[in-house]
Formats: sequence, C-alpha cells, structure tokens
Amino acid sequence: MAANLSCVMDFTDKVQQLFEDTKANRLTVLPPDINRGAYRFMPIDRNTIQYGLGAVKGTGHGAIDNIVATRAANGPFKDLLDFVRRVDRHTVNRRAMEALIRAGAFDTIEPNRAALLTSLPQAIELAEKAERDKQQVSLFGEATHEGGQVLTLVNVAPWSDRERLNHEKQSLGFYLSGHPFTSYASEVRQFAKTELKDIQPNTVVLLAGILHEQRVRNGKRGKMCVMSPGRWQRASRCWPMAKSSTSAAR
Repeated sequence: MAANLSCVMDFTDKVQQLFEDTKANRLTVLPPDINRGAYRFMPIDRNTIQYGLGAVKGTGHGAIDNIVATRAANGPFKDLLDFVRRVDRHTVNRRAMEALIRAGAFDTIEPNRAALLTSLPQAIELAEKAERDKQQVSLFGEATHEGGQVLTLVNVAPWSDRERLNHEKQSLGFYLSGHPFTSYASEVRQFAKTELKDIQPNTVVLLAGILHEQRVRNGKRGKMCVMSPGRWQRASRCWPMAKSSTSAAR
C-alpha cells in the first residue's frame, strides 16, 4: 500500500482513494512529519505507513531531499527556528515551509499551526541574521558567536477545526485528519438516517452535507444549478432526508 501511494502521490484524487482504502483495510497512515517522513510513503510496520512528504503540495523533490539529509546528518529538528536555520532556504523556500506547516508536518514539535505560520517570517529573518553574523569577523579576527538565538512564537489562538482542515486540504488536496461535516454528523443522523448505499431507485431525497461548489448552467428548460458536495472520507456516511420535495432536492 505504501508503494501504491508513492506511485500516485502527484495525483490527489488517487491518493485520497488509496488513503480511504488503507482505513478500510485497518491500516494506519501517520500524518506528515518533518522528523520522521521521507519523500515517499514508507511502511513503519505491518499496519502503519508514514505519510510521504513529497505528497505535500508546494514542496518538491529537492526540498524534501534536503530536509531528510539535514535531519540524518545532525539529528531531529528541535523547533521552527532550528529547522529554518539548518535547511537550505534556497531549496526549502518559504512556500514549502508554509505548505508543511499547513499539512501538520510540524505538529510533533509544536501543535499550534497558526502560531508557526505567523512566526515563520521572524524565524527566517533570525536565520538570515545568524548567517550574516557568521560571515563577519570580529576585531580580533574571530567569527562572531551565533548562539543564543531564541524564537518566541507569536501568541495567536490555534485554528478552529474548520480552519485547520481547510489549510490541510490546501496542502494535501484532501482532508486528512477529519472532515468539516464531522461536527454535524450526529445531529444530521437524527433526521437523515438512510445511508446513500440504501437509497432505492426513483426516490426523491434531500441530501444533508457540506456544499463545496455550485455552478449555474443555461439549459433547454431554463437555468439549472449544479451543486457539488464537499467530499467526505467515505461516501456512505452521507445521509439523505426522507420524503423531501423535488424542488428542494433540485
């Protein structure tokens, strides 16, 4: 399964399909992690797969290779500043760092993704200053001391579940750790108890779900609205409301 995921890692829809298949087969896919992940999806044991960092949008092979090589040479990254200072920022640029933060790849060192993303410009500035200081020579002909730098993360509230998932989808192409509909599922189930797989032919229903996109088209009978629901991790978990009007369903 790890090999199959790696083969399609550039195609979001296929990654999502296989990701859902892993869960159906009782396998666990660990989220992206800068201190554990490689470019490809890697099997940890018979039941666990580590998410491939190369599947994070906006990174690239060179950036991930640099992260893995830096980690192998000098150990795990301790915090955001340590990461920014050690990697090659020409290869692992700001866009790649932001994508990794949004995907949750820094969660093991700091779970507040909002604080990491807000503090990233300051971390890059401190890293660049440390490089300039290192290149300077003191009056005594010795390189200036670069130690002692500390990055204090900006004090911002963590993202809400919906914000976190939206950022996750932006970087991964789908919701990895949940779905925006999760918080409404138990409420909807009280009045929409039939799953999609149990719908009978020629039945008029009203679906309850998250509206992802809508488009208005001009047809022979007038205007028609085409609505696309937000993709749930498994389609069978959407419930239609029974005995609804045709106009409401349309």
